[in-house]
Amino acid sequence: MRIGELASRANVSTRALRYYEQQGILVSERTPSGQRVYPDSAVERVRLIQQFYAAGLSSRTIAMILPCVDTGHAQAEALERLRAERARIAAAVGELQEAGRKLDRVIELAEHPDPAYCPSLREQPAERQTASV
Repeated sequence: MRIGELASRANVSTRALRYYEQQGILVSERTPSGQRVYPDSAVERVRLIQQFYAAGLSSRTIAMILPCVDTGHAQAEALERLRAERARIAAAVGELQEAGRKLDRVIELAEHPDPAYCPSLREQPAERQTASV
């Protein structure tokens, strides 16, 4: 398939695909006229690359990981990097879950205001009440 079709099927830009090639994480064949041609398997590959980017991995790290994906085997250095990235992602997930819990609390307070947590709902001191009358 040509670059436009791959971009459409994988839901990425053609610019992203060219970048992936420059980074050595996606490979294409070239027609005699120089147009890029990709195998059907490139759709899954691009989606995997997108997932890795979404998880915060760099191009360099992705380039190190993809051979492990292809072969099902990782050298010691790559395995160490995989574990480090997994730990980083797990920590980020924990932080996002904590942020989600805090947002849940804010939503709960917005839906059911509680004077203990919302200063504007507390009774005004007597001196303020008389000043505002």
